[in-house]
Amino acid sequence: MTLEPPCAMSFFQLRTCTLTPQFVSHEHSFHQLILATSGCTELSIEGRGERITRERGCIIPTAYHHDYQGDGNNQTLVLDVPLANLTALTCAGEIERLFERPRFFSVPRQLQDLAESMATQVEHYPALQSEIAALILRAIYQGLHDARLPEAMPEFRSRERLDLARIDAYIDTHLADTIRVERLAELCAMSVGHFHACFRDATGLTPSSHVQLRRLDHARALVRTSELPLGQIALMVGFRDQGSFTRAYRRRFDVPPLADRRGLNVSPSLV
Repeated sequence: MTLEPPCAMSFFQLRTCTLTPQFVSHEHSFHQLILATSGCTELSIEGRGERITRERGCIIPTAYHHDYQGDGNNQTLVLDVPLANLTALTCAGEIERLFERPRFFSVPRQLQDLAESMATQVEHYPALQSEIAALILRAIYQGLHDARLPEAMPEFRSRERLDLARIDAYIDTHLADTIRVERLAELCAMSVGHFHACFRDATGLTPSSHVQLRRLDHARALVRTSELPLGQIALMVGFRDQGSFTRAYRRRFDVPPLADRRGLNVSPSLV
């Protein structure tokens, strides 16, 4: 994979950021690569979730719905690959193969060190972000091509201490609050990593996705059985504003909350 700096300058956007504990759920019209240099983030793509850490990275092709929740202490490299004029790149074919499907991959020590070094360079020399992005893409493409970054294989994990009833009871009494995975893990006397893995195996969801679904299920009951303003319901179940609540509600139930309250069958594409 050859990424020439002049052509890379127009097509890649690289930034460092800290992903907050606020749950975010969306999709976008560009490819995205995520690497962490510290901390962790729960991230799910179309229902399949893992933890993004120094040891695990993620590739998200355009239009794939995903949600995430950071720990507030992470440092994350986010690399966006806009699709506009992508065909003008001589490396377009390699990029399309890299982003042909979503994947989580193991990050070897060499790439961890590269990501950490490049994060510092992006902060100090933002004008070089495209060249740095090209270097990172090249390293990952070569690693995947050489099978040094295999996808995770499913593993059996014990569930004997995973008390879903207790977890749900805690979630239901803290819907308006920030619910941290660390606290849910404590309820089961597990480490965060082990809890996350057991929870995903038992439910098929990440803990943050499960919390989101319970928020929305409670919201629907309030929408249908009360006259509370939708903005108030959004706050009661933990959404920061009515707009994000409405979008999540529509994705979950295929109808926006106001139409659901009125008993209307509205196509999501028309609202």
